[in-house]
Amino acid sequence: MVSDQNSGTATSRAMSERAFEIEKKSFEIIDSEIGNHGYTQLQWPIVRRVIHATADFDFAGKGKILFHAKAIESAFNAIMNKCTIVTDVDMLLAAVNKKSIADLGLRTTCYISDDKVAEEARRYGRTRSEVAMRHAASEMDGGIVAIGNAPTALNEVIKMIREDVSKPALVVGIPVGFVSAPESKAELAKMDLPFITNVGRKGGSPAASSIMNAILLLYQKKKSSV
Repeated sequence: MVSDQNSGTATSRAMSERAFEIEKKSFEIIDSEIGNHGYTQLQWPIVRRVIHATADFDFAGKGKILFHAKAIESAFNAIMNKCTIVTDVDMLLAAVNKKSIADLGLRTTCYISDDKVAEEARRYGRTRSEVAMRHAASEMDGGIVAIGNAPTALNEVIKMIREDVSKPALVVGIPVGFVSAPESKAELAKMDLPFITNVGRKGGSPAASSIMNAILLLYQKKKSSV
């Protein structure tokens, strides 16, 4: 008789293999439907993972994802230096792959739910997202900032960079929304600082976390091939 523990292990392994096959088939469908895309060898796995997470092919078309020339290189250097990943919301923080974070010795942080942040936001009539970014200034410096929800957070990060308060190694700015989201991303795209963003209203935590997870996987693949 197979023990419950062995049976559970076998089931877990089978589910993992099944999930891998589903993901692989999904990527094949995306590759087939997109065809020629114009992204580089390192950029395309990131864009493809966003499409996989959202089922939205606009991210390769009119919602095109934009990469600063040094975005991936700078992200890899930050990861090598054991950077902190700062997110705008807890949902995005929760979606960044925990095993990759642990394996690479990285830290993640988000201050959106911090009591001090909430109090300061009420006192000064600011959004919690804006205040949370200020609270993360030191961790953001040399780190990676991932914003998927709040355009006000992205605008605050841009302001902090221009004020020399902080200098992230990479800003993943892909907030979703109708108010300020397209404008904040357009402003980020003008900056001479490593960024990944997109055009228009679309975005969100699933898109931002998929970008982060793709970068972590690319770094791990590069590291294992050396």
